[in-house]
Amino acid sequence: MKRDPDAFPLASDPLPASTTVRTTCPYCGVGCGVLATTSADGVVSVAGDPEHPANFGRLCSKGAALAETLSLDDRLLHPEIGGARASWDDALGLVAGRFAETIAAHGPDSVAFYVSGQFLTEDYYAANKLMKGFIGSGNIDTNSRLCMASSVAGHKRAFGSDTVPGCYEDLEEADLVVLVGSNLAWCHPVLFQRLSAAKAARPELRIVNIDPRRTATSELADLQLAIAPGGDVALFSALLCHLADVGAADIRFIARHTNGLAETIDAAAISPDELPAATGLALAEIETFFDWFAGTAKVVTVYSQGVNQSVTGTDKVNAIINCHLLTGRIGRPGMGPFSVTGQPNAMGGREVGGLANQLAAHMDIGDAAARERVQRFWQAPTIADRPGLKAVEMFEAVADGRIKAIWIMATNPVVSLPDADAVRAALAACPFVVVSDVVRETDTTALAHVLLPAAAWGEKDGTVTNSERRISRQRGFLPLPGEARPDWWQIAEVARRMGFADAFGWDGAGAIFREHAALSAADNQGSRDFDIGGLAGLDDAGYDDLAPVQWPVPVTSQPGDTAPKRFFADGRFFTPDGKARFVPTPHRPLDLGAGNGFDMVLNTGRIRDQWHTMTRTGKTARLTAHIAEPFAEIHPADAARLGIDAAGLVRIASRHGSAVVRALVTDRQRPGAVFVPMHWTGQTASAARIDAVVAPATDPVSGQPGLKATAVRVAPFAASWYGFAVAATRPGTIAADYWALARARGGFRVELAGAAPVDAEQLLAGLVAPEPGDEVLRYQDAAAGIHRFAVFRAGRLIGALFLGPRPVAVSRSYVIGELARGDATAICDVSRSGEDADRASSRESGAGARLRLLAGRGGAAEPDTGAVVCSCFDVGVNTIVAAVTSGAAISVAAVGAALKAGTNCGSCRSEIGRIIDAHRVQKAG
Repeated sequence: MKRDPDAFPLASDPLPASTTVRTTCPYCGVGCGVLATTSADGVVSVAGDPEHPANFGRLCSKGAALAETLSLDDRLLHPEIGGARASWDDALGLVAGRFAETIAAHGPDSVAFYVSGQFLTEDYYAANKLMKGFIGSGNIDTNSRLCMASSVAGHKRAFGSDTVPGCYEDLEEADLVVLVGSNLAWCHPVLFQRLSAAKAARPELRIVNIDPRRTATSELADLQLAIAPGGDVALFSALLCHLADVGAADIRFIARHTNGLAETIDAAAISPDELPAATGLALAEIETFFDWFAGTAKVVTVYSQGVNQSVTGTDKVNAIINCHLLTGRIGRPGMGPFSVTGQPNAMGGREVGGLANQLAAHMDIGDAAARERVQRFWQAPTIADRPGLKAVEMFEAVADGRIKAIWIMATNPVVSLPDADAVRAALAACPFVVVSDVVRETDTTALAHVLLPAAAWGEKDGTVTNSERRISRQRGFLPLPGEARPDWWQIAEVARRMGFADAFGWDGAGAIFREHAALSAADNQGSRDFDIGGLAGLDDAGYDDLAPVQWPVPVTSQPGDTAPKRFFADGRFFTPDGKARFVPTPHRPLDLGAGNGFDMVLNTGRIRDQWHTMTRTGKTARLTAHIAEPFAEIHPADAARLGIDAAGLVRIASRHGSAVVRALVTDRQRPGAVFVPMHWTGQTASAARIDAVVAPATDPVSGQPGLKATAVRVAPFAASWYGFAVAATRPGTIAADYWALARARGGFRVELAGAAPVDAEQLLAGLVAPEPGDEVLRYQDAAAGIHRFAVFRAGRLIGALFLGPRPVAVSRSYVIGELARGDATAICDVSRSGEDADRASSRESGAGARLRLLAGRGGAAEPDTGAVVCSCFDVGVNTIVAAVTSGAAISVAAVGAALKAGTNCGSCRSEIGRIIDAHRVQKAG
């Protein structure tokens, strides 16, 4: 993609021609290396970095499309106060002044920072230092609280430190990989590709997938365990007892290096008769899993949000770790518990104390010696002496007035936090709200008194740490647009105006990193896990050139050491006595407060091609083509019981809020449960902010909310009409009860529905806004409720609208293709389009083409390709089905050879495999 230099002023001259910069992907915690190349004409392209040890050149669909997300059309480019443009000096002065006044009147705990795993480590460090060391409050927390706080708590209970023991190579070296609550194929695709390649090379490698849903990850599994919500603790507690009973315990390791086994075994006891009910699994499949785990020495257990995002998440983590401690399978190649993080720098935030209950450098806020050490190092006037408010608590404190000023940075809590409507109401009533973001219009920026424009990926400079503790550089390759500035700079400037200039006088990200590294080594000598003191001496050139490096990197480390680093193989832990702790985790049945019609369990999560609230991935039509509107996966039995039609609309309601989404009826869902992705916002759908439905209950240890289990009622949404539209420009108003908006080639696409009768002309005016002189083609059957419009301006299609009493059966791919083609003469001019002779450039065929457009079908010359499966090469499901049923391609490799689908990022291969399995029987028949 090329940025338009005339659209907005740029802060500096473009980089030289054909410059390639090594940087890091800003999406999940895999931390893939990216090569970003800026050509002579300003066009940016991206590719995987073959030298980066996380991905070795691989990228997923999101990473491969990064260059398409760099446009400036929706950017916040200058500070604003009360919605009006302001100078940086005025905006920063107001922020510093209001925070200082609030602290003076109400104390340091009356203010808060809410930050993000999208921060670079240097940004995180600056924010934590200001809040905990100079304001003197623990009230800084992060959206990573929603992602991996239970892992942090579980690690600290078991190991005495927040230490991830292993590395990515362990997945490839294991003989059994257990995936728990992790749709690795969609949420960490490159790691899934590495695992897939390992299994292809060693088919004897077994994979167990523990998940209530059959996901894309399930296609690789030898055993799928469709566990009931809340059943993980019971399963792993029973596994612990089984391992002890069959002699799989490492008695020597336990005796020398652990404490607490006896009471943990007592708490774990659950009878075989109770286990199926507690887990929702058949006893036979439980026994198979237990036998494989007991009989395999090299076991890695990979877990993610399905474990963490629970009101018993910390116990789930410890139940998993207990099994590895019992067998001594930790810290050695191919062995260990492995938490994979959801955000690119969740780990970096943990390193610098981005969570409310941490100090910097993995030190504990409850440790007086650690507090003294950090305060002395920072030369700070004070230090927070107790944990601050965790994310959900923080916004409850905003609601009840305890927090009177809050600065939200690089996140969108009005969409992502549970009970999101209450979060919105809290911010609306808060006396002073500051938001730093790259995007002008979000659900959260709408509530800000002050908006501060931040640097985005491709512009900012710093480091991130991935799930295997590997620090990588994120480097800028684009100039800062408008008045956007890095987050660390904004924080430092506010600190300076609050009177702390000497402590925040950094001249760049490298200076912050050196301070961070030096603090990690202060009074350490191996007593703490996090130590990167060996990097504290980097000058700016060394920082600029820093290659990916896995910590620890103490001063005594050897330069250029790239061997995988693991913890705990020597049996040395970071507890006071140096021993790991078994943690009792009794099974507690999940109590969601069901009843009164709230008889379904809502599970939320991600989809393959989107990221968080879509402020980046939603900008490219390539990524919205796979799944363009919010949906709910529901089992056929539940759909029949509730009167829900396939592709109909459903309302999902809890005691906190409701959402309306499309029904996806599938037996891949567990009966009694419903899955809805969390990406849609007030900018992209009428009522699909699913976290407004989620209960705000949290884990009592970690404070992480239970985003995976809320009692809901599900019912059909009574629509009297449905519609589909395309428009060359973003619609202004959408007069519909239900709508979902997405980028499409040539403009935008919209799915529509309404309860009351539709005014078709009014709806068209809001969606397409025809002007005098535009040509509007109409087909209307008012009695049947059918309305179809196509609008042309100067011979170019600028919009189309299709309405009917049922979900409209038009070829989305064909209509979007006509919008992308733009020039209406190309519809019928064979010399320009290269189409078949029956599309020859005659008035008759041109009229026929326009009639086909109103019909929503391209005819035999342009068959419906169906919903996009392969985003990289725009290959639709119908195209793949045709190749399979014709016999031209009956394997994933053959589909790739024939259509290219699945041959680039590989994220769609599981889906292609399911299509083949479903349709090749037709050829056999």
